[in-house]
Amino acid sequence: MLICPVCQSPLQVSAKIFRCTHNHSFDIAKEGYVNLHIVQHKKSKNPGDTPQAVQARRAFLSAGHYAPFRTAVADIVHKLQAGVVMDIGSGEGYYTQALTAQTQVLGLDIAKSAVQIAAKADKNKRVCWLVGTSSALPVASGSVNVCTSLFSPLPKQEIYRVLDASGVLLVAVAAPRHLYAVREALFGTVIEHSPDKYLDVLAPEFVLVDRQQITVPMQLDNQSLRQLIAMTPYAYKATAERRAWLERQESFEVAGEFCVMLFKKQ
Repeated sequence: MLICPVCQSPLQVSAKIFRCTHNHSFDIAKEGYVNLHIVQHKKSKNPGDTPQAVQARRAFLSAGHYAPFRTAVADIVHKLQAGVVMDIGSGEGYYTQALTAQTQVLGLDIAKSAVQIAAKADKNKRVCWLVGTSSALPVASGSVNVCTSLFSPLPKQEIYRVLDASGVLLVAVAAPRHLYAVREALFGTVIEHSPDKYLDVLAPEFVLVDRQQITVPMQLDNQSLRQLIAMTPYAYKATAERRAWLERQESFEVAGEFCVMLFKKQ
């Protein structure tokens, strides 16, 4: 199923090494992942989320704040009864780990630090963890039943390529008022998110077949609030003064609002 990122030939694994017929090889790291992100595909030395953002997100998600959203996504995927699922932009693996029941799962992210954490935490080795770019997925054409992109990139043509003829794409994005109270505190004026724009982004290759909104009310203590700020783009977009004010709050009420859309490959 995996292909060489250099020559696109099939990869075979032996003695903890993935190798193609042209003898390009990729070691399986001690944590259990394989790095298929070659230098030709890199636009920076350390692409993806910073280690600080990864750690903040891991701590926040591990506390269970987004657990209802995670459960809802996992339920949708499990009902699809897919043989192979690929989670694009898997990060530190919080959502990816929930997709593994009776399913082969690939988790890919461009941030090496995130994949290292995910692979190390995966004690049962139920996921094939990959460092790679979504713009050139290291997976054979037509080999995946379901792709998921949860607040992650949407490389439409690559997703279309790797999905089989009846493939399904599950997308989760911010609903209009996602984290509204946090954004209002940081920026004053808030522009609501527009999940409908993804219908145009994915057309005509994908057609919407189902959609739901999931709302998760949260009462955050100071530590969780700081983690939430640090794991989002708000951390560097807000002014220092507004961020400092928000980070001093001992308790903060906010709701996560998620738009989950299911698309069918045309």
